[in-house]
Amino acid sequence: MNSTIDTSRALFARHAWLPEGWRENVLLEWTTGGSLARVTSGLAQPPAGVTHAAGPLMPGMPNLHSHAFQRAMAGLTEYRANPTDSFWSWRDLMYRFAALVTPDDLGAIARWLYAEMLKAGYTSVCEFHYVHHAQDGQRYASPAELAQRVVAAAGETGIGMTMLPVLYQYSGFGARAPRDDQRRFINTPEQLLGIVDALRAWRPEHGALRYGVAPHSLRAVSRDSLRALLEGLNAISPSAPVHIHIAEQTAEVDACLETEGARPVQWLLDRFDVNARWCLVHATHIDTNETAALARSGAIAGLCLTTEANLGDGIFPAHDYLDAGGAFGVGSDSHIGVDWRAELRLLEYGQRLVRRERNVLASTHETHVADRLFGAALRGGARATGRATGALETGARADFVVLDPQHPNLAEQPARTWLSSVVFCEHGETPVLDVYTGGERVVQARRHRDEARLYADYRAALSRLLANA
Repeated sequence: MNSTIDTSRALFARHAWLPEGWRENVLLEWTTGGSLARVTSGLAQPPAGVTHAAGPLMPGMPNLHSHAFQRAMAGLTEYRANPTDSFWSWRDLMYRFAALVTPDDLGAIARWLYAEMLKAGYTSVCEFHYVHHAQDGQRYASPAELAQRVVAAAGETGIGMTMLPVLYQYSGFGARAPRDDQRRFINTPEQLLGIVDALRAWRPEHGALRYGVAPHSLRAVSRDSLRALLEGLNAISPSAPVHIHIAEQTAEVDACLETEGARPVQWLLDRFDVNARWCLVHATHIDTNETAALARSGAIAGLCLTTEANLGDGIFPAHDYLDAGGAFGVGSDSHIGVDWRAELRLLEYGQRLVRRERNVLASTHETHVADRLFGAALRGGARATGRATGALETGARADFVVLDPQHPNLAEQPARTWLSSVVFCEHGETPVLDVYTGGERVVQARRHRDEARLYADYRAALSRLLANA
């Protein structure tokens, strides 16, 4: 067996999380293109010449929702700007910040953010990209200019990318005219599809890159424009991912009821073929019927718990949704935090606070909450990316993280509690030690391979932005 192994594209782990759970003595082998060629467990002895992972090895987590530029805002809005401070007053501050970002700024912010994601164990990101135009609202000579900066940032740092150019037309239900501070976002369906075409020509899809679209929200598109967008996308790529913000705020639900006569999620499910290619981001305020219907659809609920908590959005009905067989993934959204462990922890803790119980999101088949949520977030997140990732199995991307076996939350513990400690314990530095994407080590000993330069560029961009704020 050893003679057939290319030791430059192989890694041996004493323990690895496979689709069936923790397994011992696992050999990973991958192709030159970065996909897993073989995953072999239960080896009697490690192959000669193959590098040994420092500790337990797990799939990298997909991050299914990101607005990269908002990373530079983290911590800048934590004061009461309005007597009734809410998501909507935060949005006004965010728009002011978005108006300042240049292409160079965006590239620097995205590169540093993606390095942070990789260090946390996110190995893929779905970028919900809606800042398209110049600061005065005029289109760049290349309308895909800003999207290209973000895609390039992903390639440079090594994170897998699903780029989702966003269709934004209106400021509210009933096709209300856009606000002036939304001028950088606005496109028609045809213009938005032109951006997708330009991206595909500039940098074609490959194992680490996929394109889809994102109608921003039901308040920002009309039924006709959403249909035109989907028809145009289907002509280009019938299986491409479709992501949409929905039911994040009660005011949004109330406005949809008033103008459309239905709650947002139900309205969408009744009028469009919402299926496994869709990701409904937030879906926080759904009733019992919508919960069951969303679960049946096969779509992914895109949960961003740190952002939802930061913005005071509300609590998703996770217990009922999971019991109904619903699929979900997690994202860092506004990047007030960049850690999938915090997203899963808050998902469970929100349910504990509402129900006044513990281990709410365990099941009869999986009594360890962290194990159930980790596996579900991997599967749902991978589907949201539209890419073969999120699992250590043949054909998937060789995207994985190595845990520090000496970390105080893992040392001396049995394998069955490792994930519980990773997710629920908050002590000291991250237990994520090394990170690989496409078989390439991009984080070693908790540092990104290009960390110093990326951080210096980020600081310079942030200094410029804050000087003009």
